[in-house]
Parts: sequence; structure tokens; C-alpha cells
Amino acid sequence: MNQGTAAAMSESAARREVDTPTPPDGGVPSRRSRTALLKRLADVVSLPASRVNAFERSMTADLLVEILRDAELEERVKVARRLAPLTEIPNVLVRLILRDQIDVAAPLLTDNASLNDCDLIDCIRGTSESHRQAIAGRRGVSEVVVEALMEPGEVGIVEALLRNDHARFSHGSIQIVAMMARERPQLSALLLRRPELRPSHAYILFWWADESARRTILQRFAVSREILQEAASDVFSLAAEEGWRDPLSRKALQFIERRQRNRTALTRSRFASLEEAIAEAEKALSREMVEEIADLAGIRPMTAAKILADRTGEPIAILCKATGLTKPSLRSLWRATKRPENAATGEVSAALENVIRVFDMIAVDRAQTVLRYWNWALSSGLSPRLLKAIKAGESASAEELSLPELSNPESSSVATGV
Repeated sequence: MNQGTAAAMSESAARREVDTPTPPDGGVPSRRSRTALLKRLADVVSLPASRVNAFERSMTADLLVEILRDAELEERVKVARRLAPLTEIPNVLVRLILRDQIDVAAPLLTDNASLNDCDLIDCIRGTSESHRQAIAGRRGVSEVVVEALMEPGEVGIVEALLRNDHARFSHGSIQIVAMMARERPQLSALLLRRPELRPSHAYILFWWADESARRTILQRFAVSREILQEAASDVFSLAAEEGWRDPLSRKALQFIERRQRNRTALTRSRFASLEEAIAEAEKALSREMVEEIADLAGIRPMTAAKILADRTGEPIAILCKATGLTKPSLRSLWRATKRPENAATGEVSAALENVIRVFDMIAVDRAQTVLRYWNWALSSGLSPRLLKAIKAGESASAEELSLPELSNPESSSVATGV
């Protein structure tokens, strides 16, 4: 092309630009060319690998990104909808669309199954709650994406994730939800639906769950330890021959064994039995009596104090059933904690009736499992945040029971002499 021809074409283009009529109402000139160009570029990005190679697709995506940065909202939405069904979209284009307004990002977040975890996490941390809500409802939300979604602590997002049967929770994420349920009771029922929920989570959730959720937890997660007892039946004698010197095996065997009460503690106690200690506690429940009951029951003083300070009392039924106590002892503990019994009328209060019902419904072996998980949870297997949540509020509850500050769990006793 010679210089004369080029000059003529330039002049012709300039004349066409000058001659473009201005809308009579002063509005924006028609952008049909931009609309057409955006569609063509999106079409090229959408071509299969047999029609366009990776470099051509990337080049087209770069050009499309430059236009989309200043395009109108409606134009950006159209491009996003065109790209949403694709299984392969250039990353630079994905990032731009996902960081756009939710109207633009929604088609990809809702309909595109090929977005990777890095793109989703970048969107979670760099956009709005509406974006996170859309991601929480996606199919196949991975563990790492769930963890990123939970970082801001938005209850609505957590609820959406719990309702999403295609989201996958890690062990740590379930612990975080269990902790959040303490302040947000509505999460308990949703959490109990999750297949990832394990006994260790459920027994912690129990402390701040309502009556219905507590019953569900006991019915579903109070499992028998019979299979463990059969598997480890010959290990007890081996550990005894070694004098129970290995702390790891001793701790595990204490969890597995059938007996709950601490016979070694009985030899050093001033009481002839756990029943006698509880009868004495009914007269005056002091810190020393709580520690004495805990020692004889084979649990930590912190565990015993938390059980006795519980707001509705079901853990008292678990403690009594696990240690082989009878209903008179249960009533004694109930009175020791100054709970209502309607003794004047001879009628059982609704709260005590519920606790007796729990006592009747659970088997000894299963009650022991629950009690040992509670005892175990205060020293292992939990994140510091969840452990703090479990302990929160105990001082106030203990004061209501005339109990002083709870003692250090690491210095407390556990069942021995297996």
C-alpha cells in the first residue's frame, strides 16, 4: 500500500467519524460495533482447541479484557453469560469477571463447573458477600474453598454452606462451625445434618445445643466401645505386666475399658463409695466435693464442674449412668446443684423429668463413651479457639453453684488401675 492510498483511507475514516450524526436527544451514540466485537471475541474464546490454539485464545482474551474494563454493565453481563458454559476460559478473563459486580460474576459462579479453587479463593477474598453467597451454593465446593468462605465469619454464608449437600467440610471447618453454634443456635440443627460430623464434634456441640439437638446427639453418636474392647482385650494384660508405664497406651486403654469408676481413688478417699460422696455433696457442694466426686468417677475436676454447672442438667444423667449410679443418686446431685425439683408438691419438675428420661434412654456403655469424650476433649484433639469456647462462661456458672475457679485439667485425675 503506497502513502497516497494510506492517506486517502485515513481521510475517509476521519470524514466518516465527523459525519456520524449526534442523537437528537443528546443520548449516547449507538455502540453496535462494540456489541458485535465483544460477541465475536467471546465466540473466538469459545472455539474448541481444534479451531484455535492456546496462544490465539490467550491473545483474544487479552483484547477482550481491555474492552471489558470500560464496557457497560449490560455488555459485561452478556459476555459472562456467553462464557459461563465453557470448560476452559483463560485465567486473566476469569479473574476479571469474578472480581466484577455480582451481576457479571454470577453466571460463572453459578453455572461454570470448571472454576478452580485458586480462582474461587481469589474471588472470596477480593469481592463482596454476594459473591461469597453465590460460591457457597455451588456444586462441589472443596474443603479449602469452604475454609476460605468461613474466614470472614459471616453466618449467612456458613448457613448456606451447611445447606449445600455438595460442599465438603474439613475437620477444622466443622470445629469452627461447632464453635459458632454457641452464639448462633440455629447452626446446631444444620450442623447435625452434615455427614462430616463426628462424635468428637457432636459431643462438644452438645454443651450449647438445645434439648432436641442434645437428644439427637445422644441417639446418633453415643456409640458402643465393644468392638474396641474385643480388639484390645489382650493388651490390658500386656500393659499390666509393664506396670502401665507407657502413657500413650494407658490413656487409650482408659478410654476403651469397661469400668468407669476409679478404684485407686477409692483407696485414698474418706468416703466408702461414690454414692456416699454424692450424698454428702447434697448437703453442701464445695470445690473439694466436686474434686472428690470427679476422682471417684474417674474424670477430671474440670469435666465434673462443667457437668454440674450445665444449664439444663442432661450431663448429670450421663455421669450417673456411666458410673453405675441409680436414680436416688441422680436426684441427690440434682439437689446439690440447687436445681428445681418441686419437692414441696412432690412433683418432678419438667427439667428433672427430662434428665431422668435421658438417664433411662442411654445404655451404660454408651454413656461412658460420651463421658470419656468430654473428659478427653479438655486435653486433646481440639483447636485452642474451640477449647476456649467450651470453657467460656464456666466461671459464672460455677459461681451459681458456689464453686470457685475451675482447676487445671492437666493436674487433675483420670481413671487408673485398669
